[in-house]
Amino acid sequence: MERPRLSPKKGPPLSKITPTIITLLILAACTTACHDSNTAHNAPASAPTTEKGPEGPKLLIYCGITMVKPMRELADNFERSHHCTVIMNQGGSEDLYQSLRYSKKGDLYLPGSESYRAKHLAEGLLLDCVYVGFNQAALVVPKGNPRNIQPTLDCLLNRSLAVVIGNPESCSIGKQSSIILKKAGIFDQVVDNCFSLAADSRNLNKLLRDGSADVMLNWRATGFFPENTAFVEVLDLPESVSPKKKLVLNLLSCAGEPELAREFMNYASSEKGQSVFRKWGFLTDEPVDQERMLEGLD
Repeated sequence: MERPRLSPKKGPPLSKITPTIITLLILAACTTACHDSNTAHNAPASAPTTEKGPEGPKLLIYCGITMVKPMRELADNFERSHHCTVIMNQGGSEDLYQSLRYSKKGDLYLPGSESYRAKHLAEGLLLDCVYVGFNQAALVVPKGNPRNIQPTLDCLLNRSLAVVIGNPESCSIGKQSSIILKKAGIFDQVVDNCFSLAADSRNLNKLLRDGSADVMLNWRATGFFPENTAFVEVLDLPESVSPKKKLVLNLLSCAGEPELAREFMNYASSEKGQSVFRKWGFLTDEPVDQERMLEGLD
């Protein structure tokens, strides 16, 4: 039985989705601040980053939603060792950048791919960066693969499957999915076969966990997160089809605590930091060569 599809004629074009998301992000941030000004880990992008209090200095990090778990673990360790507070603003990579560009507040930015650095470097907000790991897109299906889906992109064209991908305008996995599918020459056909375009990797997995989707493209690391392992299964694609995307942590020119931010960057890229990213599926056991991994990023 054929599933309902995402009709381009009934929805807004992708180019008009991002401003709406940005507006909602800003409104949501304001609402969060009003609702609970004492919750440091969820403070909005407009929160001051130089404020000192009993808890010491504060760092504001804009973190792509897929990398929140390793970054939160690193942040908790860093708070204890540096007697500071690390505020994590999480969301889709492009939405986060637009939010920090609007507010001009924040210390560090970790998008889901180095392509966001290349795209926005000339605007002057992104300074030094360090390599912390990689993202790689994969097919993700319900646990046990009940539809016996094969690890090829052709499954995304199957009209009998409930297919979903990320929105290329709002999140790193959506952007990477569009690159992969355009290279394969099937992007428009896959979009036509999707019942939804998800806002980010978290919402993609939610659609799979609640039974709405049969198959999707998502960052493979999310399939190994504790809340997903019982519900999803990762079908890896060849690296020739789905190349690894570098994750680079960027210092912001508007940083209120630049020296503390650099210390966090050093920690995240150290052997201890690498062990955390490795634990969450963002690094292999191979040694990391910072200089080589950062070639061509400036």
